[in-house]
Amino acid sequence: MNFLNYSDRMDADLKVLEQKLSHLISMCNALRGENAELRLSLDKIEADTATLKANMAQASERIETLIDSLP
Repeated sequence: MNFLNYSDRMDADLKVLEQKLSHLISMCNALRGENAELRLSLDKIEADTATLKANMAQASERIETLIDSLP
């Protein structure tokens, strides 16, 4: 009888542990997906930033050329 009580408690503990592990795995998978989305977003932002910097450099060159051509 004592062994059965111990076994039942162990089974209950194992079920709780299994639920916690399942929840942890789900959270890890969700975070992996979120991280992938964030990496893509960061890549796009970095590309946009590079484009904007290039445009600003080009605009600065044009302004300098215009200023130099003024009498």
